[in-house]
Amino acid sequence: MTTATADLYDERGDELDSLGVQFLDLGGRTSFAGPIRTVRCHRDNALVKRVLATPGGGAVLVVDGGGSLESALVGDLIAASAVENGWAGIIVNGAIRDRVAIASLGLGVKALGSNPRKSAKDGLGEVDVPVTIGGVVFTPGQHVWADADGILVER
Repeated sequence: MTTATADLYDERGDELDSLGVQFLDLGGRTSFAGPIRTVRCHRDNALVKRVLATPGGGAVLVVDGGGSLESALVGDLIAASAVENGWAGIIVNGAIRDRVAIASLGLGVKALGSNPRKSAKDGLGEVDVPVTIGGVVFTPGQHVWADADGILVER
């Protein structure tokens, strides 16, 4: 990503939504962008693992974990799989784990926080459905931009 989100908003603000929820930068890249893919799940990361094990083509996976910090939805092995499969980044409305290892990867990762507790592996949830976080809709196929200033989403 070459254009800062602040500059992008100045240029195209009427076409973009700005996410007010404050996410932490936890990956090895603080700036990333790409087409949106989504997973909606609650304390179960089987679908996250499955999606990130497929070719990403520079996409960003937005994981709506309902804001739960009770267990991690992404760990170092899943994040490493995302790198191997060409994903640009992951935005987690919830927790991750293995922060030090994830920070060393060439992957953008934003999350609300961390928790060492593993999540369930039952495969419950939905893939590639619109998800709403902080009043902003993340629609599969639309574009998302993220950097140290925040997250912008194409309307």
